[in-house]
Formats: sequence, structure tokens, C-alpha cells
Amino acid sequence: MEIFKEFTFEAAHRLPYVEPGHKCARLHGHSFGVSVHLTGPVSPASGWVRDFYDISSAMAPLLQTLDHYYLNEIDGLENPTSEVLARWIWARLTVTLPELSEVVVRETCTSGCVYRGEL
Repeated sequence: MEIFKEFTFEAAHRLPYVEPGHKCARLHGHSFGVSVHLTGPVSPASGWVRDFYDISSAMAPLLQTLDHYYLNEIDGLENPTSEVLARWIWARLTVTLPELSEVVVRETCTSGCVYRGEL
């Protein structure tokens, strides 16, 4: 069974390694969306894979670090593409959520990435 919880945060960034003149080289912001997915068996005792509160608790410190900040200044996010951000979130969630199966990062309504832990 797979469950998920969605989160949002606002942040600014710029992409330092794009070609000169690329619009993403300029400082800009996004209303980011993040979906955290867990996969596992449904517990007969609880009737769930994991309490949604556990996912919220694991994400809370990450959201405090990201929300309304300049992502480029956060350690590990010096080049804050959606792909780098998804890996950054994954690395911090797997410690407390071993059932983690997917992190989806959306930087616009139509653009984002899916990370499933592969290298």
C-alpha cells in the first residue's frame, strides 16, 4: 500500500550553473509543493501504513529550514534545482521514515520532479 502527504512552502532561489542570460539565473521565487510517499503493509492493529502525523513531524524541521528562505544559502542547496531539492529532502526523511518510497517536488503547477532514491 502507498500513502502520501503533501506540503507547500515559499522560497527564493537562483540557478548558478545555467547558461548566461537564462531566466533562472536571476533571483526568483516559487510556491513549492512537496509530496512525501511511503510504501508498506497495512498494520492489522492500526489499519494504516504509517500515521500521517509521523510524516508531518518528519517534514516540520525541513519546512522550517526552507519556508521563506533563500535556498542557495542552505547547506547542500547551493544549486537548488528541483532534482537537488528532492534528493536533499529524501536524505533527511529516510532517517525517520524508512518506508519512504518517493519524494515529488513541484516548483510550478506544471513542472517538477520525482525522486525514488536511485543515485
